[in-house]
Formats: sequence, structure tokens, C-alpha cells
Amino acid sequence: MSNTSTSMAREPNFPRTTFQTLEADGVKIFYREAGPADAPVLLLLHGYPTSSHMFRELIPRMATRYRVIAPDLPGFGFTVVPDARVYKYTFDGLAHTIEAFVDALGLKRYALYVFDYGAPVGFRLAVAHPERVTAIVSQNGNAYEEGLGDSWAPIRRYWAEPTEENRDVLRRAILTFEGTRSQYVNGVPDPQQTVAPESYALDATLLERPGNKEIQLDLFLDYASNVKLYATFQAYFRQFKPPLLAIWGKNDAFFIPPGAEAFRRDNPNATVEFLNTGHFAIETHVDEIAAAMRRLLDRVQ
Repeated sequence: MSNTSTSMAREPNFPRTTFQTLEADGVKIFYREAGPADAPVLLLLHGYPTSSHMFRELIPRMATRYRVIAPDLPGFGFTVVPDARVYKYTFDGLAHTIEAFVDALGLKRYALYVFDYGAPVGFRLAVAHPERVTAIVSQNGNAYEEGLGDSWAPIRRYWAEPTEENRDVLRRAILTFEGTRSQYVNGVPDPQQTVAPESYALDATLLERPGNKEIQLDLFLDYASNVKLYATFQAYFRQFKPPLLAIWGKNDAFFIPPGAEAFRRDNPNATVEFLNTGHFAIETHVDEIAAAMRRLLDRVQ
């Protein structure tokens, strides 16, 4: 009995994560939240093909010191877009909705964690309201042409020629269970031991909802709008120099290491770290990421 009591006493006292829904921009936004209501805010923005579920292990690690908020973007996770909203799935649209979400919560200052699709959404927020952003953590969240790997080739063809044929190529190559699984396991030294299968299984299941694959194909096409904004994002980094941590899985085939290194070109307050893993670095290196985030955020909050 004494050994059990001692063991329990040593367990970290992680704040409990709650699951909530808030209506903003005509969208019922599902989000996860943990941490003291009066603590500095950390806003987590996920990417493709996942949701706030990707932050399930990071949230409690950061919520001991921060109010952590992680919404599901429209078209992902458990956020619901009513048919009557006639939502246009573009990155401008996603950013507008998340800005409305932030305003509805009354968030005046926050640090950003951006991953994949979350990067162009979060960078749009930062450009629109630079006074709100205390720091940025980019985990495989790109803002530079040199960060786009060869795996973008079929999507680039779709940008150049948005035909049904090229759309169908992406549907068959990416919007499958194996296409989703590969996002998690490619570049990971031992995925069977380190990547939880429920992560990609949940994503693949949600992608199968009626109409969702068309949403994803629309967003693949509109990703070109983000590339056009890279110069704007880079100008923001140069002007405001936010404390920034680029912590990347170095074996990511989509967002490659030069994209992380490039942040230092425009922002003297950027730090770059690489992890021996793939696109979803948070699945395999959550402790390392959390520790690096605390080193950054403790200096600025």
C-alpha cells in the first residue's frame, strides 16, 4: 500500500482537458481547452489531415503553465459547418473563422503553435493582428518556397491545371487510408513502436464523411494562395521579429528542412531545431517539443 501511495504522489498533476463547442462565423467550432483561465494563452492550430486530436498529449504538458486552446478547423475533426452556411473552403475562409473564434473567446494576446495547414492560418492571424502574437512555434509549418518538398509535385500540377483528371489523381493518391497513414509513418525510424494507430485511423474515418473529400480537394487547390502570401508572411517576420521556434521532423517529405532554416533569414529571433522523425513530429517527440516550447515561452510570457 505504501509503495502505491508513493507512486501516485509522484505522478504529475496535469490539468484536465475539457471539450467544448463555440459558435463563431456561423460555424460550430469544437475545441479542446486546459489550464488556468488567467494564464497566458497558447493557441494550437492543427494541419492536414488531422484535428485538435493531434495535440492530445501536448495539451496537458503545457497546461500546467498556460491556458491551452486547440480548435478544429472547418472541414476537420468535430467542427460542424451547417449546410445553410454555404461555406467556402479556402485558407482565407479558415483564417476568418478562426479569427472570429479568437474574438468570441476574447483572446487579446496569445502564443501560436502552427503545424502544416495551421501555419498559413496562423500567419494570416499574425499579419492581421501582430500586437496579439507573443511568440510562434512552427512545427513543420512552412512559409518559404524552399520548404516545399518534391512530394508537392502532383499538387503543383493541380494548381497549374485544375482539371478533373488532376483532381482525381490527388483523390486516388492522397485521400485514402494509406495516404493518411503515410503522413504519420513516413520518415519515422520505428513507426510501429512510436505512432499510435488510432491517430491516422481517426483521421481516415473522418475523411470518409459525405462530401469531405471534395472539401480537401478544394483546399489542396487553394493552398497555392498560401504560396502567394509567403512574401507577406516573411515581411511580417522581418518587421515584428516575433520570438519563433521552428522545430521540425527533419524527414518530412512535404515540408523539408530548408523551410525551417529560412525563418532565420528574416527573423533574428528565430531558433531552429530538428528531430529525427517525419511530418507528425508531435506523435513521436512530444516531450522534446514541449520542453523546447517551454524554453521559448518562459522567456516571453
